[in-house]
Amino acid sequence: MATTTRARATQADKHEARRAELAESALVTLGERGYARTTLREIALNSQFSHGVVHYYFQDKLELIVYCVRHYKATCVTRYDQVVATSTTADGLLEAFSAKLVETLQDEAPMHRLWYDLRSQSMFEDSLREAVSMIDATLEDMVWRVVERYSELVGRPTVVPRAAAYGILDGLFQQALLGHLAGERAALDTIVEQVHGLMPLMLAPAPA
Repeated sequence: MATTTRARATQADKHEARRAELAESALVTLGERGYARTTLREIALNSQFSHGVVHYYFQDKLELIVYCVRHYKATCVTRYDQVVATSTTADGLLEAFSAKLVETLQDEAPMHRLWYDLRSQSMFEDSLREAVSMIDATLEDMVWRVVERYSELVGRPTVVPRAAAYGILDGLFQQALLGHLAGERAALDTIVEQVHGLMPLMLAPAPA
């Protein structure tokens, strides 16, 4: 009985590992072409897998895309946790946080572009909405951990709701992404300046 259970677990692990491998490959094509312009066949053509293999592991494009985004965001929602854990001064936190924002904009722009594409598509695709809402909530939590740590280091309480803090910083990030993709050299410098200027406004004023 135990041997059978282990065998089933191993098979399930292999199945999940292959789905993750397919997702990693698909993300490259999706990041380049976007949601609407990508089919399962195109994903297969741009990978080492046949269309039949892709279709075996994922029923349709929607299932694959939802899995891809969940897979990618699961790895990135903790990207600022080290910043939170290692920063010992408020200025140091702002420096590290803004540097990490610039790094991910430079290194992973296609993935972020895909995320914003899917978030917009979820307004029209009911089947995308649950996954997008879940991912959005985890990103909000990620941003709030940074804001809370900044509040602790400064020694003043926050005065904005967590959803508002996320909306502000996510909006700045999306603007920077658009500028970066358009080749605007100042886009990355601008988000650094904006983070330094706006984060203090999320806290109560210093005592007179």
